[in-house]
Parts: sequence; structure tokens; C-alpha cells
Amino acid sequence: MYLNCHTYYSLRFGTFSELALLELARENEVTRLALTDINNTSACLNFVRRAADYGIHPILGIDFRNGATACFVGIARNNEGYRELNEFLSEHLHQEKKIPKRAPVFQHAYVIYPFEKVLLNDQHHFLDHEYIGISVTDLRRLPFSRLIEYKDKLVLLQPVTFRNKRDFNAHRLLRAIDNNLLLSKLPKEEEASFEERMFPVRNLAQVFSEYPFILQNTERLMQTCSIHFDFSKNRKPQNLSTYLDNKEADEKLLEELCHKGLPYRYPEVDKRIRERLTKELQLIKEKEFVSYFLINWDIVSEARKRNFYYVGRGSGANSIVAYLLRITDVDPIELDLYFERFINLYRTNPPDFDIDFSWKDRGEITQYIFDRFQHVSLLGTYVTFKSRGVIRELGKVFGLPKAEIDFLCDGHYKPSELDEVSLLVLKYGNLIKDMPNYLSIHAGGILISERPLHYFSATHMPPKGFPTTQFDMVIAEDVGLYKFDILGQRGLAKIKEAIQILALNQPGEYATIDIHDIKKFKEDPHINNMIKSAQCMGCFYVESPAMRMLLKKLEVDTYLGLVAASSIIRPGVAQSGMMREYILRHRNPGRAEEKGHPVMLDIMPETYGVMVYQEDVIKVAHYFAGLTLGEADVLRRGMSGKYRSREEFQKVKDKFVDNCRKKGYKDSLIDEIWHQVASFAGYAFAKGHSASYAVESYQSLFLRAYYPLEYLVAVLNNGGGFYRSEFYVHEARMLGATVHAPCINKSMAVNCIYEKEIYLGFMYLKELEGRVMDRILKERQAHGVFTSLEDFLDRVLISIEQLSILIRINAFRFTEINKHELLWEAHLFLSKGNAIDHPKLFPPAHQDFEIPRLHTTDLEMAFTQLELLGFCLCSPFCLLKEPLKNTHGSSDLPDYLNRYIDLYGYLVTVKNTKTHNGKRMNFATLVDQHGEVFDTVLFPPVAAQYFFRGRGIYRFYGKVVSEFGFLSIEVIKMQKQDYIQDPRYADMKTANKKDPYAKAETKRNVRDEEVT
Repeated sequence: MYLNCHTYYSLRFGTFSELALLELARENEVTRLALTDINNTSACLNFVRRAADYGIHPILGIDFRNGATACFVGIARNNEGYRELNEFLSEHLHQEKKIPKRAPVFQHAYVIYPFEKVLLNDQHHFLDHEYIGISVTDLRRLPFSRLIEYKDKLVLLQPVTFRNKRDFNAHRLLRAIDNNLLLSKLPKEEEASFEERMFPVRNLAQVFSEYPFILQNTERLMQTCSIHFDFSKNRKPQNLSTYLDNKEADEKLLEELCHKGLPYRYPEVDKRIRERLTKELQLIKEKEFVSYFLINWDIVSEARKRNFYYVGRGSGANSIVAYLLRITDVDPIELDLYFERFINLYRTNPPDFDIDFSWKDRGEITQYIFDRFQHVSLLGTYVTFKSRGVIRELGKVFGLPKAEIDFLCDGHYKPSELDEVSLLVLKYGNLIKDMPNYLSIHAGGILISERPLHYFSATHMPPKGFPTTQFDMVIAEDVGLYKFDILGQRGLAKIKEAIQILALNQPGEYATIDIHDIKKFKEDPHINNMIKSAQCMGCFYVESPAMRMLLKKLEVDTYLGLVAASSIIRPGVAQSGMMREYILRHRNPGRAEEKGHPVMLDIMPETYGVMVYQEDVIKVAHYFAGLTLGEADVLRRGMSGKYRSREEFQKVKDKFVDNCRKKGYKDSLIDEIWHQVASFAGYAFAKGHSASYAVESYQSLFLRAYYPLEYLVAVLNNGGGFYRSEFYVHEARMLGATVHAPCINKSMAVNCIYEKEIYLGFMYLKELEGRVMDRILKERQAHGVFTSLEDFLDRVLISIEQLSILIRINAFRFTEINKHELLWEAHLFLSKGNAIDHPKLFPPAHQDFEIPRLHTTDLEMAFTQLELLGFCLCSPFCLLKEPLKNTHGSSDLPDYLNRYIDLYGYLVTVKNTKTHNGKRMNFATLVDQHGEVFDTVLFPPVAAQYFFRGRGIYRFYGKVVSEFGFLSIEVIKMQKQDYIQDPRYADMKTANKKDPYAKAETKRNVRDEEVT
């Protein structure tokens, strides 16, 4: 009897989930129930999926509102009516239009106007599908209203928003957050009445006993409503079923494309390749996944036409068909990739392709997909209220000052220290924690459906400008909609831009390279030696300190070794202790036979019997524990966190243990193997995924090996990588580049290179306005370089504040005039806050000013660079207050093995972690005074005594240790070193002081930036 029920997907309004609503209905003996969230359909599919479990007949609808103001409720008679409602809502969400007072004429949906709205809008005429809704509170006014005459049109419309007072309190907090108001200032019209609750059916019937026709009308309306979605195990996929006109044409095209791709991928096609291809094609056809492959082929083919770089990864790399269609660049024959991880007879959902594009190209390829196919939408997701966000929002609602909100967010307090309001924030925060806050977009999921997606959900329009479903990937898969993953990453953009830069800086070299010649790169000894020595700064997925450490420990110098390392570094393997065991077995082959179980060694000989990849979970479950492939895939999916049914997962886990016991394995062995399996929860890579990453790593390593400066410029232009930009600048300098601060005549918005001269881009000057950059570059391109400050001011419209930034960074150094003198000159030309109305038709005559001779020290320039760029272009060791006490560096570590060393380091990055018993420890990477990298570890006793206090230079005393050949320092003492006082603000006259540290550089310091 309830036609207007809200869940917490009535965002910042409702207060409980769709399952809680079903449970509430069961408690109140309700057998038919309509879910009508406010301008939202996020919960609808799961509501229908689970309704039968609660013995309830589900009905779907939408409560159409403008803000908190109700307009009307739409109730779907059937799936077509649900589509109509979704299309109507989507149109208004996309175009940000207000919901009108009167609903359109729906063919398969009912419209119910609330009693109050009918009176306010003075409605007198109603179509056959339109009704008037009467709530419990409306009954008091009904006898005295003209609407009592519309007996055939009156239905029961009792809104359900709360279960109890607790829900009501949460609702008021949500409404205050939504309106950005203090709770005390929240208007009554912005919140719902506490009477919006569910009552037992018998009570409701008693209240409306004087108006039996209302109950009869309501019952009659609800009995005509039926909604159905197939959530059965053997459900039919809802994705686009055919790429061409029919399945036969699709199958023929797929076979043709595969045979066309054979010569490109395999110069010699042997029996093994043909058998694998036949097996895959047969299974793909049998599982009706042909269109899925062809759609992905269409997308990557278009990408190649547009010269977009992409990487096909995920379990799709296990398929030779995907390899032949050039969806992936991983040869499954070479790597012996386990095809059953990708597709098996028990798999109902299509295979998973993740296709990475450059972050610059992703939007364009997404637009192509929307243009190319008819029924397309991005996949939605929900951003929920998390602890800190809740505190910030409720802190504002309760009127706390920002400082007190920050204090609560930090969490370093005792409840006894807090005042009453702060305690209220924490108390009420639990009411809304983990509720949906707003709709967002899945990281890369795109749905391409056979039918309009409005059959399943309304769509909204996020800032990206593409329609997006109001449900997430889990329920999408449940109903048979499987996503295409189109992702964006910066690594591909770095590779593509490096080649573009190479075309300009070394056109002869550019003509000789093929970045897709992966086979050649795999066999290149120079590249493999770089991997072995971990010289991988800036290279995709292999540049982090942890990866650098692992590569050295494993002495990786092959593609297959890098594939394994890419997965071993993942938390699942590392946390289980198997990363260390893998290294031990790799360096001592006899250990595998000594420690490994024969079955495990037989299953995974390539990885010494250690589980490294996701496929290994399937292998172990199937061969070690005797599960079927289907059961093994349930286990694997459950481990990855993508499986909805935890009950089914638990059954498979229990069978795993039971089967192992039946095989006679000891409980200790079963527990050990299960612990290894369980450690993979959500973390391990598919082997094909690791192999795909390794391909991209080799591409970036090739560029880093042979064209390092061009590549590092591309890295910088795409936001850097694992490290801060200054360390890629440092790396370029160590590789022979001369790095210059931004220059008016040489720099672009991004970094640029002329042979070995790198000019930093204007983008590093954070306070320089984009429009000023554009003016400078357009004027320089149109009329040539600037010849003087006066020439610049005649041609470029600029304020004194913006001009000062350019002068201070010495962007006018080509004039050979000291920047202090230029600043005086600029102020004389431009009055503060005013810009000259230039360019002028004729160059103006300038008055000559006599300006005193001024000087700039290197130290002044370094501190200015620190302020404006975020880093200085000289060695940071030149800024120390006290001279260095020794010249020790990374190269000295082998001589001090198992001995103590005293050395200085400029902090690159720190990893804060905890031991198994929860104590804090640190791993830090630093650059020594000679520009080389070294690593330190602070174990808990030292970490408790010494803290890293931000960027800067630290002096360490510790023991040099080696683990599998990787040298690091176990720190005993640490002290941060002071910089010299900023000379720009020191009590000295710049013109008369000499730089006291002009000769402080050691012989291997890179030279300072030129200043006049």
C-alpha cells in the first residue's frame, strides 16, 4: 500500500538502504511496495533483485522534485513505463531543467500528484493515468476539500522516509549539509515531516476505513504494476549482442581478422598456435562473446587510425585472439598464459579487457564510442560520507570554527578534552557515515547495450559531459551489463610526447625508431642492464624505490623476469611473505625443491612453486584442492572483491579445505596454502596484466636508454611520475642536460629542449596567469622574439604583479641587465595595479631613467627559484648553513658494508609503514651531495626518536647493510641540516655582499643556473 518510499539514494534526504526498506516492509506486513527515490534510480535494480527474498512484490517509480519541493510521483506499470520515467528524468538532469508542475502524458506509467500540490496548482482535470495522492496527514483536510469529489482518482500516498527519531535526526543533518546551512537555520520547508513513516498495513487500513474507495483505488493501481529484470545465473547478457547484422556475420568477421593478424604476430605459424586459436574461437562462439571482441577491436582500430597509443591489459592478455586483433600486445604463447583465467565454460560474463589510453586522448576515444554505438553510457559509482568528510560537513553544520574542525579531523585528541559541540559532531557523524553523498563516475567503465540504457536506470550528466548511469558496476553485472574499461594514464602520454619531442629535436633519430618493436627491446642488452641496475627513473611502473629495490634483489634482466617482478611487488604477494620466499628461491634454485610442495612446484615451475599471479589462485584451487574451474573462478573473483555472493564464496572456501583433507594434506599445509591464497584478496595481478605493464615499461625504458633527455622532458610535461618534478630535472642534469629557468624568448608553457638545453616551462610559475602565458607565446610566435623589456611591454598586455614574477625568475636575462634594475625599470613604466593599453600602432617614445647599479647573488637566485618554481636549479647542498663535514656518497656504500658511515642526503621520498605489531618505521630515499641516490631504513626504536621534517638535507649515521645485494643504511642517528638565512630578507645590502658559499660546491656538484 506504499507508493512513495525513499532510501538513502534520495541523496542527502533519505536515511536507509533499499534492503533496510524491504526489511521494514516485511516487519509491517507489506506485500507490495513502490521504491520512488527523489530524482534517482540508483537502488531500483537491487531493490527488484532482492524483493523476492523478503516476500515482496516490487514496484518502481520516481519522486520528481525541484529540490525538496515535491511535484509528482511517477509509478511504472511495467518495464516500458520505467523506461519512460527514466527518459523524462534524464532529460531534465542533463539539461538542468526544472521539473514542470504537470507531468507529460506517459503511456505506461501512472502519475500521482500530492494532495497539497493539486490545491496549490489549482488542478481540476486529470487524465486516465493521473491520480491524487492522500497521506495520513492529508485525511484531516480531505472532507473539507473539493478533492473529495474525485473519488476514482484518490489513492493512498503515504511517504516513507524514516524508521524512527534517529533517522529523522540524520535527515535534518543531511538537509543542512545539502543547503550549506547551520542546522539551526534550516527552514522547515527543506525537511520532511516526521510523519513520513511506515505503519503496519492493518493500522493504515483502519485509518482510511472511512474512505474505503481510496484503499480500493490504491490496490487496483498496484495490482496493474509489474517489473521484471533477469538476475538468474543463466541470464542473457544485455550488452550489444551483434557487431554486424547477425551472429553469423560476426563470427565470420572474427575469423577473418584473426587469420589476417597471424602473419603480423607470428612469422611462422606452428601447430601449437593453430590449436590454441581454434580452441579460443570455438569457446568464444560458444559463450557468445564474439561481439565483445569485435567492439574492442573497433575501438583500438580507431585509436591506431588517430595515432593514439594504448595498452590492452587485464586478463584479456591471456587470449591469442585478442593478440591477433591487436587489442593486446602480449603473446600468450610466449608467456604460456592460462586461457581458462580469461574464458572458461563456467564463465557467464564476457572477458575483461582494460584498455589504457593517454590521459590526453581518452576523452576523444570516449567521444568516438558514444558516436559509433547507439546505446552508450558511462558507468556510475557512489561517493559516500567518510569519517573526515563527515566531521568537516557536520562541523560546519554545528558552527565549529575551521581550526576546531581541523583538530577533530586529525584525530589526536581525548574525548574528555572536547567540548559539547565537538562531541555532538562525533556522535551524529555515525548517523550518516558511509551513506551515499553524491553520484560520480566509475574510473573507466563504459556500457554499450543492446537496448536503451534507460530500461535500467536514469542517467545524469557529470562535468565530463557524457551520460552516466545511476548504478554501479556490481549491479550492472548482476543484470547482465558488462563494462568496457577505457582508462587514462600518463605513462602512454609520456611515451607519445617523447617521440614527438624527438621528431623536433633529433629528426634523424626519429625516423629510425619503431616504438612498437617490443621484441627488439626485449633483446636489447643496454635496456636489460638498465633494469638489472634499476636505472629506471621516470619509467612506467618500475621507478619507485620499492620496485628499484626488488629489481636489484632479483637481478632482473629479462622481459619474463620483469613480468614476474611487476606482480611480486603487489601487496598480496609481499604481505604473505611470499615475495621474500620468491627472491630466496630465485637466487638459490635448490631451495624450491627443499621448501616447496611437489604439487605446487608442478603447478607453477616458472615461479618456483610460489603464487605470484591471479591465475595461480585458479591453478592451486583446481589442481591442488580439486575444485572445478568454475568453483576456482568463484574463489578468484571472491578474492578480488568483485564477487557479490559471500555465501557462495564461503561454500567454495569450505570445499577447498574439505577436498585438501580428503587428499590427505596436513592441516598445517592446508592453512599455509590457504593463507597464500587469501593474501591475494584484491591485490594480485593477472599474469597477462603484468605482461601488459611490462610491455609499456620496455617502451619507456627504450626511450630512457637512448633518448633520455627528450623522454625526461615528456615525463615533466605530463605531471612527473612517482617523484616530484625537481628530481626529474635533477636526473636530466645528471644525464648531461643544461637546465634553465623560464625564459621569455625560449620557454613555452611546458618544458622544451633545444639539443641538450632544457628550458623550464612557464607552467612552473604557479602564480603566472594562463592568459598572460598565452599572450606572450602568441605575440612571440606572430612577431618574433623580444629584444628588451621595453619591447616586451610595448607588445604584451601585463600587470606589474605578473611582470614582477617573470623578472624575479630572471626570464629577461637575455637583456644582460640585473633583475633588480629591471624591477625598478618595470615599476617606472607601469604604475602598480595598472596595465598599459598595448599593443600600440606605433612604438611609443620612452623616457630614459637613471637607475643605480645593483647585483644579484647566486644564493638570492636559488631562494627565488625555491619560492617561484618550488625547487632551486643549483644543488640544494649549496644552501646549507654549515659546510659539509665529509664527502661520503652512495658510491662509498660498498666500501662500508657492515660498517658505519656518516653521510648527507637530500630527501626524495619517505614511506611510512608499520610493523606486524603496529610500530611505526620509515623507508627513505635520498640524493647524496654528488647527485647519486641511496636508501635508508629507520626501524621502530630509531623512528620513534627521529622524524623526517619535510623537504631538506639530513645527516645520517648508520650501518651499511646488504640484502640480496641491495645496499641500504640502517639509521642510528639522523639530524636535519639548516639552510642559510634567505639573503633576500637578511639584514644585509645585496649590492655590497659577496656570496660566502660561492666556492662551497664539491667537485661533482652540477653548476648553478647562470645569473647576471
